[in-house]
Amino acid sequence: MFVNEKFRVILSDVNAKLEMTNTAFLRYFQEVGNMHSEIAGYGVSDIDRTNISWILISWKVNIIKRPKYGDEIRIKTWSLGMNKFFAFRDFEVKNQYDEVVAYGASKWSIVDVKNGKLISIPKEIDDKYTKEDTHVFDDDMNLSKLVMPKVEPLSKCDFKITRSLIDVNKHLNNVYYMDIAKEAISEEKAIINEFNDFEVMYKKEIKLGEVVKASYYVDKDYHYVVIKDCNEENLHSIVRFK
Repeated sequence: MFVNEKFRVILSDVNAKLEMTNTAFLRYFQEVGNMHSEIAGYGVSDIDRTNISWILISWKVNIIKRPKYGDEIRIKTWSLGMNKFFAFRDFEVKNQYDEVVAYGASKWSIVDVKNGKLISIPKEIDDKYTKEDTHVFDDDMNLSKLVMPKVEPLSKCDFKITRSLIDVNKHLNNVYYMDIAKEAISEEKAIINEFNDFEVMYKKEIKLGEVVKASYYVDKDYHYVVIKDCNEENLHSIVRFK
């Protein structure tokens, strides 16, 4: 089953060049993905009934051409299927000229909201999503785990999690990890330019009031932001740009 939705790129979606930001792409992917879940009966409005919630494990995104302020975009998403613990979802973005401007792949798990623990995915949930055999990347059902860069960080910054950043799971919303990453890298790269290829791996949730430390690295052809707790003992996420 393919799910499509149209959006207009608004002012809060763009950077100083009036181009759609990486955070905005993830926010719209999240919206369309939940639309599919609502149709299947396992969206955010169903949590009180199902006692389960989807949590994101990783993103992989390739942006070919950035939409600009005022452009109309159409986002299509579909399920690639599920195994015992993971569900896989792809995305395609087209502009008003029917040009493909971006692709995305994602990996998800489900959590029991009563105890906060990951659980296996029942077959009846997989059946509700009606998988499609269309892949945007060769490895979109085998998104690799990101590893720590083997160089010294170029910069570090602290970031406090406020109420406005919290999602329905009472954790930092996954799209805001990209905003934390922007705080750690140089102003030119963070504000003027956006990386067109990026991956995000989520390791441990971040809760309200926590202060995290984001460290910026450059290792060979890649830029990394590693997000840990304030004591740098626990890994929360790795973001890799190119």
